[in-house]
Amino acid sequence: MKYAKNILETIGNTPLVKINELAKEIPALVLSKYETFNPGNSTKDRMALKMIEDAEADGRLKPGGTIIEGTSGNTGMGLALAAIVKGYKCIFVLSDKQSKEKMDILRAVGAEVVVCPTDVEPEDPRSYYSVSKRLGEETPNSWYVNQYDNPSNAKAHYESTGPEIWEQTEGKITHFVVGVGTGGTISGVGKYLKEKNPNIKVWGIDTYGSVFKKYHETGEFDEKEIYPYVTEGIGEDILPENVDFSIIDGFTKVTDKDAAVYTQLLAKKEGMFLGNSAGAAMKGLLQLKDEFTKDDVVVVLFHDHGSRYVGKMFNDDWMRKMGYIE
Repeated sequence: MKYAKNILETIGNTPLVKINELAKEIPALVLSKYETFNPGNSTKDRMALKMIEDAEADGRLKPGGTIIEGTSGNTGMGLALAAIVKGYKCIFVLSDKQSKEKMDILRAVGAEVVVCPTDVEPEDPRSYYSVSKRLGEETPNSWYVNQYDNPSNAKAHYESTGPEIWEQTEGKITHFVVGVGTGGTISGVGKYLKEKNPNIKVWGIDTYGSVFKKYHETGEFDEKEIYPYVTEGIGEDILPENVDFSIIDGFTKVTDKDAAVYTQLLAKKEGMFLGNSAGAAMKGLLQLKDEFTKDDVVVVLFHDHGSRYVGKMFNDDWMRKMGYIE
């Protein structure tokens, strides 16, 4: 009989799905790495499990311990599923811009959720970076994950996502495109693919209000680039250690409005019910269309599921209030 011994064994081996209607302007074959098929409905399940297994192996996470992390929701879900199976408690720190659905889902799987203001500097004691770090110091028998600087994050994608994409495209992939937040996905997948074929181009999708694009192009960390933005899960006001800029060929920035509109369009034109960063990635692909030729095979990774954005990008009242639709 074929069955998984627990839910964690269903992580990975997600399908590649062709994008049709929305990719008409793009000369290449455009395929999406459809990560919502993971049990926690996002690509973050991969690195959540890897980070936990590595922390168990070297003794940072001890039996009965508490896992503490700052998350925009998806990493928390992956960590929570692994924690349930392995017997840990979880405390997750989110910023108040994250959707209510994400907070509710984390509570539904037994995690304690702490909400912090978005509109503060990373060093501010109220920021979600600072609060998660402080909780990690104060909570007995706890382990602070720190997905931004935890090398197991990128390693998970080097060991699983990259090889899957290579095998599924029979090594024909020419471009990999993905939204960049912690940097684990782009760096891990990009490293694997470039070791297989150094000519593969790796493109990051960034958002306005984030430092990545300018830093990649100039080497300057420009604080004037930083301001609040609506798009969830991509962009940063810090430089995570997981972002390996040497692997990335370029960035394109997508507006909050375009990301939201294309999140809806993916559902309505492709039947792909996906999260906000997928809308950003789809619009970013269209912005990059001159980079591709008819012989290219472009793989774009879609991170998470539309159910987490029902009150926002899939709510026309919210979209009108934001000025994104008439």
